[in-house]
Amino acid sequence: MELTLDLIVFLVLAAFIVVSAVLAVTTKRILRAATYLLFVLFGTAGIYFQLNYSFLGAVQLLIYAGGITVLYVFSILLTSSQGDDHAEKLKNSKMWAGLLTAGAGLAICLLLTLKNQFVTPHFEHGELAVSTIGHALMGTEKYQYLLPFEAISLLLLACIVGGILIARKR
Repeated sequence: MELTLDLIVFLVLAAFIVVSAVLAVTTKRILRAATYLLFVLFGTAGIYFQLNYSFLGAVQLLIYAGGITVLYVFSILLTSSQGDDHAEKLKNSKMWAGLLTAGAGLAICLLLTLKNQFVTPHFEHGELAVSTIGHALMGTEKYQYLLPFEAISLLLLACIVGGILIARKR
């Protein structure tokens, strides 16, 4: 295997994403977890840009890294008590149950990956035209995504209203 610049950049981005993801789920402070999630989303956008998927990279930065992370931080600050953003201490039984579940998920993923023979991928760098992506996202025919897009927007609206209602009860 030849060590190229593309491979080095991918490995650095992958390591950055893995470390940030582990820190996001192991930190005791919820605002730090949201910050580490932001780093994971930046790393994912970097991989999109490396693959020459500039549209997906821009969407990742604007929608996920920008909008969704701001929504998370806004919700955390709106609903958390003043100055206390520590997570509750887990009981030993819940920690062991979580570790057992994570191990089972890892075992299932490894089993499926090693058991199946995947077709050799034929990958070409590049992307579709933006008009093609736009028609797929906003179309109403089969394999087009207007209905899921609207459902997600309603779900996010319900989450914001729920967060405001929880904060007003205090």
